[in-house]
Amino acid sequence: MSLKLADVIKGIEPVSQKWRQKARRYLNNLAIPQGSLGELLGIAEQLAAIKQNLKPSVARKVVVTMAGDHGVVNEGVSAFPQEVTPQMVANFVAGGAAINVLAEVAGAKVVVVDMGVAAELDELVKKGSIISCKVGFGTDNMAQGPAMTREQAVQSLEAGIKIAGKLVEEGVELLATGDMGIGNTTPSSAILAAFSGRAAEEVTGRGTGIGDEGLKHKARVIEKALEVNRPNTNDPVDVLAKVGGFEIGGIAGLILGAAYYKIPVVVDGFISSAGALLAKELVPASLDYMIGAHRSMEAGHNAMLDQLGLKPLLDLNLRLGEGTGAALAMNIVESAAQVIIKMLTFEDAGVTPDVPRG
Repeated sequence: MSLKLADVIKGIEPVSQKWRQKARRYLNNLAIPQGSLGELLGIAEQLAAIKQNLKPSVARKVVVTMAGDHGVVNEGVSAFPQEVTPQMVANFVAGGAAINVLAEVAGAKVVVVDMGVAAELDELVKKGSIISCKVGFGTDNMAQGPAMTREQAVQSLEAGIKIAGKLVEEGVELLATGDMGIGNTTPSSAILAAFSGRAAEEVTGRGTGIGDEGLKHKARVIEKALEVNRPNTNDPVDVLAKVGGFEIGGIAGLILGAAYYKIPVVVDGFISSAGALLAKELVPASLDYMIGAHRSMEAGHNAMLDQLGLKPLLDLNLRLGEGTGAALAMNIVESAAQVIIKMLTFEDAGVTPDVPRG
């Protein structure tokens, strides 16, 4: 039986502080100068606390790339046509996309989910090449009214939760978020503007590469969407329904599912961070299970990371999405896990601890 959103929200617990302390004590005794592996030790501590185990395996990895289309593209906010979304889904299936290449390097499987592509993808579903959780054939135009109904917003969140549950059942130990959807930086910027109170122009970027006039127009479209819909920021489901996207809801649900099942989730770039922000607003404790992959080139991503309180592992001028930054970060997360799993303590290694000298 599929879990309901309300049950998952109630069932998410903060990561155990006792386990954090236990992991920190262990890491402080590794045969290295204390703290000399920097952020790796922080990740190792987080992994151990999430899994309540000093040997926290993350060997079985999956990047979940959620795909969906957006009615707001009718406002001319993207440099690419909507037809690119199903074409890229086919490229993921063929193994020819950037996410396929980078996930393979990380030893991760790519799972593609149709959350709301504006095209019929039945053949790919029948072949088992993608998972269908299609809420609709793209959202409505949020500049003219709500992007979706509240029921559709809940449906998208619960679909993400279900995917997380399915993967955990299959033994997956580390999840990562990814996205595909022409026009999806527009709802992501709208979600950020709504929760942060920042002006649309401050959090709106070039997405697929629009010019200066296009950028101004895109910010105006976002402002209009916020004025038309007046999303209630005390109700994150309302924000998702008014100015979100089906794949953004799916990402938020995946993150909530990861937190519910107590496994870490690597959050990709700007669109994934919009999903993460919705998850955090729904359940603040879900943040304990998130690992920020990278700092995107998209203009609003710094503000998004600030709003989340996430420190990104990488800063490589990426702006592709798909889960590419998360796949790259998975290598670092795996390294952190191996540090706590395999490294010896001073005692085990027969090494004299470093003692501060005056």
